[in-house]
Amino acid sequence: MKSDKRRYGKVGMLVLLPILLSTVILTVHQTGIGPMHLMQKFFAGIEKLEELGTAGFQGGLFSDERKQTDENYLEVHFLDIGQGDATLLKCGEYTMLIDTGEVGKGTAIQYYLMKQEITQLDYLVLTHPDSDHIGSADVILTKFKVDQVLMTDYEKKDNSVYGKLVETLAYQRIQPVIVRPETVLEQASDQQFQAGSNFDLGTAVCTILAPVNVYEDPNNSSIAMLVEHGKNCFLFTGDAESEAEADILEYCQAKKISLQANVYKAGHHGSSTSSHDAFLDAVAPKVTVISCGVNNDYGHPHKETMKRFRDRGIQVFRTDEQGTVVAVSDGEQVMWEVEW
Repeated sequence: MKSDKRRYGKVGMLVLLPILLSTVILTVHQTGIGPMHLMQKFFAGIEKLEELGTAGFQGGLFSDERKQTDENYLEVHFLDIGQGDATLLKCGEYTMLIDTGEVGKGTAIQYYLMKQEITQLDYLVLTHPDSDHIGSADVILTKFKVDQVLMTDYEKKDNSVYGKLVETLAYQRIQPVIVRPETVLEQASDQQFQAGSNFDLGTAVCTILAPVNVYEDPNNSSIAMLVEHGKNCFLFTGDAESEAEADILEYCQAKKISLQANVYKAGHHGSSTSSHDAFLDAVAPKVTVISCGVNNDYGHPHKETMKRFRDRGIQVFRTDEQGTVVAVSDGEQVMWEVEW
C-alpha cells in the first residue's frame, strides 16, 4: 500500500463540492434527517480534510489500494454507532471487535463487518458491562463465530442487557476469558487474563493494562489494552476514569511499561472524568478519537477534556462529526480515512 500524500486544496474542493452536496440532498430525501445537521457535518468534513492535508494525514474514503488481508497492515475502524463504543481491528486475516455499542446497533455493526468481508471474529473484547458497550453483543455472538470473548467479572445483576449477554454466551457455549486484577486471581488458568497478559492479532501485539484493582464503579473496571504494530501504538481504555487511569499509570511505571501511543481512543467518550493531565502526558498521543453521539444527553465530549487535548496539540477526530474514522498502520506511519 502506498501512502497518498495529496492535499485537498481549493481546486479539489470545487471538484468535490457538487458531488458531496448531491449526497447531502439525497440523504435528506432518503432518511428524513434534518438538512441543517447534514450540512454542518458536510462543512465540518471539508474543514477536517483541509486540516488533515496540512498535517500530512490522508483524508477521505478514497484509497482503493489497501490490501484487505495483507498482514503488514493494521486497520482500526472507530465505528459511528451513536453514543457508545464499537471498534474493529483487522490485521491480515485476524480480527478483533472491542465493544458492541448500545442495544439496537447490532444490525449496523453486522452490516459493517460483512462489508469488510468478515465472517468470524478472533476476539470480542467487552470492556465493561454498561449497555452502551455490550448492548449488541448478543447480536454479534449470534451472527458471527467468535473464537474468544474477553470480559471482566464485574456483574450488573440489575442490568437486563448484561443478563442477555450471559444467556447468549451460555447458549453459544462460549466460556469467556475473564480479565481480573492480579490480586484476585484464584489460580493460573487459560481462561483468565490479568494486566501484563498479551496475545497476538496477526503481526500486532495486544497487551492488557487493566483492570489492576477492584472497583465499585464499572467504568473503572474497564479492560484497557495497548495494541502495538511496528512503531505504532493504539491505546484503548474503555470508560476508565481518573481513579483507574492513575492506577494504570502507577502499574506501568512499576512494570516499566511505556504508555506512549500514537493514537488514544479517548476514555469515556471524552468525559471530563477521564483523560486527566498526568495520564495524557504519559500517553503523549498525536491523535485521539472520540466515540460519541450527536447532541448526546451527557454533553460528550466535555469542554474540559477538549481543552486538555488542545493544550497538548493533539489532533482530534469525533465520530459525531466525522462519522466512522479509520486508521491504517503500516508499522511506520498511521494514515487516516474519514467519512466526512
